[in-house]
Amino acid sequence: MACRIAFVLFPGFQQLDLAGPMAVFEVARLARPGSYDWRLVGSAPPAVRSSAGVAWPVQGLPRQLGALDLVMVIGGDGVDAACADRRLVAWLQRAARSGARIASICSGSLLLAAAGLLDHRTATTHWSRSRQFEADYPDVRLQPDRIYVREPAQRRGHDEPRPELWTSAGMTAGIDLCLALLAHDHGEELAREAARQLVVERRRPGGQSQFSPLLELQRPEGRFGALLDELRRDLRQDLGVEALAERACMSPRHFARCFRAETGATPAQVVERLRVESARAALEGGAVSVLKVALDCGFGNAERMRRAFVRLLGRPPAAFRPTVASALRG
Repeated sequence: MACRIAFVLFPGFQQLDLAGPMAVFEVARLARPGSYDWRLVGSAPPAVRSSAGVAWPVQGLPRQLGALDLVMVIGGDGVDAACADRRLVAWLQRAARSGARIASICSGSLLLAAAGLLDHRTATTHWSRSRQFEADYPDVRLQPDRIYVREPAQRRGHDEPRPELWTSAGMTAGIDLCLALLAHDHGEELAREAARQLVVERRRPGGQSQFSPLLELQRPEGRFGALLDELRRDLRQDLGVEALAERACMSPRHFARCFRAETGATPAQVVERLRVESARAALEGGAVSVLKVALDCGFGNAERMRRAFVRLLGRPPAAFRPTVASALRG
């Protein structure tokens, strides 16, 4: 029996957030007829205009929720207004009670949070929305570095059951999420075939970092911009909280609090990202010795660097050497 999907659109949705996931299910259906079926729905039919100005035809929000197996909320700049759409929020709450799986792409997770579906559960969103998300929805266990997160269905005692939840980060991370859904539903072989047809990586682990190159931290007006520039110039030095706080002429506790408030990450997380960013560039630039790169970037040893790479990039350092990277692509 086909998995019946409702893609939820709102004015100002991002077209790529829809097109990528839809393409995954389209390829799956071509390879295995009858595996997926879908419709586009919204609270203001018959059409919803995307952020690019293109109107997409939609059906109204389904009344018979038992006919849906997966509800997928698409993201986009219009999500803030969508969070104030009481009819849409109430429908999502009903959908969650119906037993359907609930998923979101990119900033669509904000709409799930507005409906209370993510309270006390783990989720992710696009990195640029992380601080807003944490401020507006403190009861959500936000994992801003994750590409996608799957939360199994829950039932606690006599409480109302809580649905299986899938949330993803940026636009292309929605493809990763849908490939993982496909593997969950129909096995790894079909997911690999879909990835081959779409010419994308099959498995960027859900725990891999979104790894924006710290764009937010590079703003010249940022309070800690000068400090971060100084750190990049010599990553071998002591970059613990105490040492950084001393440079900033602040107490360690006050520094850590202010740093996280501005950057959305702890000092330790940022230092690790800076080191991985620098080491990756060195390896892609043709550096021969992994150990030398590890020492130059402040990891101390190759094993510590390997763990950081796997955690943030989903691959070991050796995979970023030019010859290996070419082999992986080819």
